[in-house]
Amino acid sequence: MPDKIHCAHILVKTQTEANTILERVKKGEKFAKIAKTVSLCPSKKRGGDLGTFGRGRMVKEFEKAAFTLQKGQISPIVKTKFGYHIIKRLE
Repeated sequence: MPDKIHCAHILVKTQTEANTILERVKKGEKFAKIAKTVSLCPSKKRGGDLGTFGRGRMVKEFEKAAFTLQKGQISPIVKTKFGYHIIKRLE
């Protein structure tokens, strides 16, 4: 299991928004393009790119989901105190 991973994410306020976005991603829309237009996180300027991070840097629910992903894989919707995330493992 890796010590550090590279991920991007899209953060929205409601599960309904997250469901709609996840469907768009599954239909082939570019993850980074969607992140730039709808994400509430400042990382949206970089297409949702959070860079490389290690364990203990993100909230527990986010970290657990992110570290289970394989490169290129998209997570199911992850709820945290910040809202609803869709995570993509980049490296």
